Amino acid sequence: MLRITIHDNLESLTFQLEGRLAGAWVGEVENCRQRALDGNYGVAVRFDLAGVTFIDDAGKAYLAAMHRLGAEFVAADCLTKAVVAEITKSPFPGCGRSKREGKSQV
Repeated sequence: MLRITIHDNLESLTFQLEGRLAGAWVGEVENCRQRALDGNYGVAVRFDLAGVTFIDDAGKAYLAAMHRLGAEFVAADCLTKAVVAEITKSPFPGCGRSKREGKSQV
């Protein structure tokens, strides 16, 4: 299941995705994007992935294609940050506990 909410303003068009970006849902996101962009030339496109819980290979390929078209991404958790880093070839910002220097405590 995937929920798609479109936030449209003068500067950008943001697709807020919640759920699984996988399988047939990838095509649904593209259909929504095409309908929303109809006549909106030159507007920045963003994908808010903060609510995404799973991304399959088709979802990754789609996001990579959108990146090549200039889309921006909002990522909040380890999963989406890792996928965005992979797609954009940028350094992974890291997640989880910070590393402590010195001996580990047991």
